[in-house]
Amino acid sequence: MADGAAAEVLRLRDVDFVRQTEQILSGIDLTVRAGERWALIGPNGAGKSTLMGLCGAEAHPTRGSVHVLGHQLGRVEIRKLRESIGHVNPRHPLRSPLTVRQVVLTGATGTTDLMGRWEPDQPTLDRADHLIEMLGLDGLRHAVWPTMSQGERGRALIARALLPNPALLLLDEPSTGLDVAAREQFLATLDQLHDTQPDLATVLVTHHLEELPTSTTHAMLIAHGRIHASGPAPDVLTSELVTEAFEYPIEVDHRQGRWSARAGRSRRT
Repeated sequence: MADGAAAEVLRLRDVDFVRQTEQILSGIDLTVRAGERWALIGPNGAGKSTLMGLCGAEAHPTRGSVHVLGHQLGRVEIRKLRESIGHVNPRHPLRSPLTVRQVVLTGATGTTDLMGRWEPDQPTLDRADHLIEMLGLDGLRHAVWPTMSQGERGRALIARALLPNPALLLLDEPSTGLDVAAREQFLATLDQLHDTQPDLATVLVTHHLEELPTSTTHAMLIAHGRIHASGPAPDVLTSELVTEAFEYPIEVDHRQGRWSARAGRSRRT
């Protein structure tokens, strides 16, 4: 690593993605290094979910190359690679009445439900308990999934994703369904996570600038399947660039580490 640069966790080079005959992504370049916390932002239909699928080794590019944790997609065993990627999806399709501890333990097998005849070893149990405590879920250890609030579920899913000690954590619209108080608690949890695991790289997808934690370091604006801007978050999340990406006048404010957005004045000549 030249000049002491942090280890590369993700690298996408000149990536195109075509579904049937529709061009979803075009010419995507992205490098994420250890300890960086990226925000991926853009309007509906911009290609964010498809890009997250590539980052999570759940899809392959039509053209270009994707390297995840040093392995190129198409030349590595995908199932094994996914064990090193944490993925937090608030639409987690669990329906069984699992306890918080059981939900977290499913992170060891990468399954939605507990696997039959599988028994976690003691180090796995100890790590699950550590994460439950770290994420403020200790008092809910025996709560069951159907009765938990969306905020409690979100923190449980972070613990689940962290169980295998991944180098990369993907957060796909993690604030979906949260009220303001639950959202703020969730974002505080993310900031705490970045403090306690400074080498962990994260990529968070959202439509809303208010849903970015203060620990966000980098951002990418994507529109019409192409990168509109990418780099350090304060340089990317500006009124001008966000307005261009969303094709609507938006005023962006950045105070005390948090972003906010509201409708701006239309530019008329």
